[in-house]
Amino acid sequence: MSKLSLDRILQSQGFGTRKYCRSLIEDGDVVIDGVTQTNYRTTVETDGLVLNVFDEEWVYHEHVYIALNKPANFECSRKPSHHPGVLTLLPEQFSWREVQPVGRLDHDTTGMLLMSDDGPFIHAQSSPKRHVPKIYQATTQDPVTDELVAQLLAGVKLHDEPAPLAALTCIKRGEHQLEIVLEQGKYHQVKRMLAAAGNHCSALHRSAIGSLTLASLDIAEGEWCYLTREQLALLA
Repeated sequence: MSKLSLDRILQSQGFGTRKYCRSLIEDGDVVIDGVTQTNYRTTVETDGLVLNVFDEEWVYHEHVYIALNKPANFECSRKPSHHPGVLTLLPEQFSWREVQPVGRLDHDTTGMLLMSDDGPFIHAQSSPKRHVPKIYQATTQDPVTDELVAQLLAGVKLHDEPAPLAALTCIKRGEHQLEIVLEQGKYHQVKRMLAAAGNHCSALHRSAIGSLTLASLDIAEGEWCYLTREQLALLA
């Protein structure tokens, strides 16, 4: 539990510079428990704090941990070059507090994308030493054969990789559908593995990270949600 001045709280939540946050408070745009706040020096307990800013409710979070159901044609970059960035799908406050993707999905890949402003969390989740399985649903250009599944399970050699990369599991889900589980997280790995095995990935969707599934989050494409402690534990 901690107390912070109201202007510091608003700044930490991504409402803008300290100067701008002070003006919001002095203009009467911040309400707590039904009381309009006008003194930016007022100290407030952050635990369980719910702010009302511009008539919109905002729950205080020391750090943000969210999952986004990423649509196609969005880039996982704070400085996108060819497509809109995934941050445009989130409240503007998240950009101010420097929320960023945990790892990346290609612009045309859909599904679960973790995002946070907690540097150690991002580093830990992105570390190749973690070996957290990630489940993908791949649509292939050519039909899925038993030989293709066997190749992906045995391992395929990719350019610039010292050793063959293999799927943890690989299951045929339809004539042109594969469910493939990886733990390495190499650049364009699913697409490159399918190409090395003689097929082509025409669509890719990430449905789970660790034991956390996108289906359990119940968020539509383009939507996001905060992750609870219990859900974060499923990422281990």
